[in-house]
Amino acid sequence: MAARSQWKGFLKISLVSVPVRAYTAVSSSGGAIRLNQLHAACNSRIKYTKTCPVHGPVPNEEIVSGYEYSKDQYVLVDTDELDKLRTEDDKAVKVQEFVDPETLDPLYLSGRSYYLVPEGPVGQKAFGVVHDAMKETGKYGVGTVVMHGKEEIVLLRPLDDLLVMSLLNLEHEVTQPAAFKDEVVKTAPAPDELELAKTLIKSATPKKFDFSKYKDVYTDKLTQLIEAKVAGQELVAPPAAEQVEVINLMDALRKSVQQIQGDEAEPAAKPPRKMAASKGAAKPAARKRKTS
Repeated sequence: MAARSQWKGFLKISLVSVPVRAYTAVSSSGGAIRLNQLHAACNSRIKYTKTCPVHGPVPNEEIVSGYEYSKDQYVLVDTDELDKLRTEDDKAVKVQEFVDPETLDPLYLSGRSYYLVPEGPVGQKAFGVVHDAMKETGKYGVGTVVMHGKEEIVLLRPLDDLLVMSLLNLEHEVTQPAAFKDEVVKTAPAPDELELAKTLIKSATPKKFDFSKYKDVYTDKLTQLIEAKVAGQELVAPPAAEQVEVINLMDALRKSVQQIQGDEAEPAAKPPRKMAASKGAAKPAARKRKTS
């Protein structure tokens, strides 16, 4: 369980209200290496300070929020005033409708997801009913929630025993595929090329997908580079793998299938004409021995 919830409120579906907590689904301890910006002349770290053109550097406790309604004219907005704008309705994930999973393309996912869990014993039963109903009907919920001072559009779906709340980009925030229609000229694929491409896809489809095999190889290499430099060594890059020359699409597809399938991808070679004839000649000989 995550140490601290990111949000607490209610999951509302019409008149049904379920107390829930939200935990971020993405761990912040992903092991990413962050490089600092340094001054090339002396290797001192570059610092970013908040400054006022009149008084110079300003500490965080002296910074307030404001809206520029005219050039250099601001109206101050206090955080307490913002809290007063929030109603009880703002403290809820309001599901407005349910859709089939394929209704919204993953393109609309913002990359920010949260696990919803029931808040206290009172929410367990109602949460379970909503979860199981969504799972059995195969539907996802679409609704709204106010998080971090902003109203978000969310997609809810069951995962194991939890509900996942994913924040969505609005339609006007996503560039539609039609914007690139002039970049793609639709052509009819050759049947043999299409069949080979389908064979390639089927060959590269595992019986069971194991996502854990995908690792952050770049970070591992960056770690090795840093450790080598700290130790006063230079990291030597291994020679690049030799690329197989591909003449055309058919060759590329065929070689790709063979690479994945191995020798099984090779079509069974037809026996030479002489061998086929010898097999055919063996049959009469066998019949002759049988009748003698």
